Amino acid sequence: MVTISLSRSEPTSARADVLVLGVRAASSDHVFGAQLKAMGFTGEPDQIVTFPAADLARARLVVAVALPKEPTTEQLRRLAGGGVRTAVGAKAKTIALAFEPADADELQAVAEGASLGAYAFTSYKTKPNDTLRSITLLTSLARQASATNAVTSASIVVDAVSQARDWVNTAPADLRPPVFAQSIKEWAGDATLVTIWDERKLERERCGGILAVGAGSQVPPRLVRLTYRPEKAPRKAMPHLALVGKGITFDSGGLSIKTGAGMQTMKMDMAGAAAVVAAIGAIARLELPIRVTAFACIAENMPSGSATRPGDVLTMRNGATVEVLNTDAEGRLVLGDGLALAAEAKPDAIVDVATLTGACIVALGERTAGVMSNDEPLRQQMVDAAKAAGELVWPLPIAEEMKEKVKSSKVADLRQHNPKAAGGAMFAAEFLRAFVGDLPWAHVDIAGPAFNEEGPYGYVPTGGTGFAVRMLVQLARDLAR
Repeated sequence: MVTISLSRSEPTSARADVLVLGVRAASSDHVFGAQLKAMGFTGEPDQIVTFPAADLARARLVVAVALPKEPTTEQLRRLAGGGVRTAVGAKAKTIALAFEPADADELQAVAEGASLGAYAFTSYKTKPNDTLRSITLLTSLARQASATNAVTSASIVVDAVSQARDWVNTAPADLRPPVFAQSIKEWAGDATLVTIWDERKLERERCGGILAVGAGSQVPPRLVRLTYRPEKAPRKAMPHLALVGKGITFDSGGLSIKTGAGMQTMKMDMAGAAAVVAAIGAIARLELPIRVTAFACIAENMPSGSATRPGDVLTMRNGATVEVLNTDAEGRLVLGDGLALAAEAKPDAIVDVATLTGACIVALGERTAGVMSNDEPLRQQMVDAAKAAGELVWPLPIAEEMKEKVKSSKVADLRQHNPKAAGGAMFAAEFLRAFVGDLPWAHVDIAGPAFNEEGPYGYVPTGGTGFAVRMLVQLARDLAR
């Protein structure tokens, strides 16, 4: 990860290849006023112009970014990310960024946006173009302890988001379930207690959903349990949050096979597991006063002679029987086992994160996640946490008629799939609700924003986005207060 530091240097005297300069309004008395005018800089939202620094600064190039007069923290994240991406495109090895944050919160947002905007996945590049080494934030706050803490916090969160992005971007042949489980242990093991269940343990523990989804693959499934309990926090008053993530390392659809085009991005179907693992790792490294248990439900959904068939009946961890009707609706099966295990721990709240339904993309587009819940206060907490973290979510209902549809199987307790397209996201959420009992629970469907198939924007790259990591960390912060 690119190193990030603080400096009180003036923009014109900062030593860096590229100066990323936040400009709140076009002005002729600005030190770069003539250059800004020549480049047609008007201060329009999101406007970015680039010009040589000449002899006005030590940098060779200036990237001027239009800032609102009173920007929100998310605007600062997004604009800092866009400015850094432009500088990286100009082959910057070092960047000085001057956005004049007003306080530590704004500084943390700028640090997050800049670092996230610098992200590049180059594992498979024989000649990677990523040469950026460092970002220096120019601020009058540089010598304050709150500023140092803000940058440290930002670095921890960005490292977690970057790890989630790396996992999502890794080729599926290189991240099959046992490898993914081991990678989780290596990354999170220094901050959390990690336990891995192999296929034999999964069978003994009656995790019929995870086993059924992985049955068609040559590589067996895994469940990874991560626990964090801060030593310094008072144990009796400490809230307990459980996180559950869908970790399908590749989704062919199984015997209900997808089209070729539909499989092209299915390495991203483990983004939910990546998000909850990265989040608990960040929560632990931030030493937040909250107890967290996370479950990554990992399998590869493949077609073969041993694959689960439509019409099969499974017995889940909680004893419920499920009639399988479409093997391409596999995420809810692995999550069912994970949610049942989470419920057994009796936490104060359960949150699952999954790239679950195309229906949610139809409803909300590709940049907004849906959040559904059996508990209105928790659902609002999710919305508030997402807003504070700068991630887009929208609350969706779980219509009452979905309960009857999920229980409409003639041969089992639950029906896994609704053949009608209408209400697909709500049907899936109602199915998941059957595994949490009366505990407060929220389901976050990240099918749209987990993976960006188009060009980068703001601090969001093409490919894995790491969506939901920052929201979950913010939720933990809110619950711990």
